[in-house]
Amino acid sequence: MRMIFVNLPVADLGRSKAFFEALGFSINPQFSDETAACVVVSETIFVMLLTHDKFRQFITGEISDAHAATEVLTCLSAGSREEVDDLLAKALANGGKAWKPIMDMGPMYGASFQDPDGHVWEVMYMDMAAMEQGG
Repeated sequence: MRMIFVNLPVADLGRSKAFFEALGFSINPQFSDETAACVVVSETIFVMLLTHDKFRQFITGEISDAHAATEVLTCLSAGSREEVDDLLAKALANGGKAWKPIMDMGPMYGASFQDPDGHVWEVMYMDMAAMEQGG
């Protein structure tokens, strides 16, 4: 089984942990301390929130300012349109910012937001049955 660990620099670790917990994700304390928090998205997807000092230990160069430039788009699948809307609402109610308008392309429906550090998250529902019928 392959897993993915998305590593993100955060300015305020406590604020970022609270944001992702408000979205419904849990924190794995086994891989968390005062410099890092492991957000469990699924059994195979984890987001490592790292303080700037901790993040610098793994990179060369500067930490990009995600508020000024988009460094990555992280897209999560959703099981329904309602789940897309629910996650967007939770993000906006807990310090996230809307990023682009809702995308409604019939069988594909998505939303996007920035977390408190400016990292862009997309949530996408794909109605596979409708997509198969449409060719």
